[in-house]
Amino acid sequence: MKPLLSPLPTALKRRAGLLALVAMAAWPLAACDRQDRSSAEASSPMFNGVDITGAEYARTLALPDVDGKPRTLADFAGKVTVVFFGYTQCPDVCPTTMAELANVKKQLGDAGRRVQGVFITVDPERDRPEVLKAYLANFDPSFIALRGNAAQTEATAKEFKVFYAKVPGKVDGSYTVDHTAGSYVFDTQGRVRLFIRYGSPPSALAADLKTLLAAS
Repeated sequence: MKPLLSPLPTALKRRAGLLALVAMAAWPLAACDRQDRSSAEASSPMFNGVDITGAEYARTLALPDVDGKPRTLADFAGKVTVVFFGYTQCPDVCPTTMAELANVKKQLGDAGRRVQGVFITVDPERDRPEVLKAYLANFDPSFIALRGNAAQTEATAKEFKVFYAKVPGKVDGSYTVDHTAGSYVFDTQGRVRLFIRYGSPPSALAADLKTLLAAS
């Protein structure tokens, strides 16, 4: 009788053996890869704010300050920078945000000197340089205000994915400005790391700033 299965040719046997060895070698590599990724995830800092590390927006900033001096993120190297878009006649969100940031900076003690607040006006028409200076002085004299023209403001808001729009008031010529109510946090190397939603506890912001300062 002929065998039901004929033996494999020698070449096929060798090929099958090689494939088995490759599969066996690949398994521990895959396992190592999973372990490496798990280790990396475990070593990543845990933030209270929304972690946007590596985002493809909020990567550049170029606007003049109230003295007309061009400013970029490089000017704040070595500091954890908190950027907020608002306007001086904002009735609630803007003053609350700036006051909370000022208080958090004080709570951090000496480390607070490495925290930089940056206020970008979305209402350059009314927020003249002298108005912005007086406004920020109410919170922290180290805070910096940036004020571009209409085109610069629009381009910067687009880069940060920030919404803003005038809302007509009850009196002719009056208006308020609806805008994104949140802050962007950059690490000491000028990389965007966090988005802080309006209404988040100041203690949560303080903890996140401490984490970023400790990592620098």
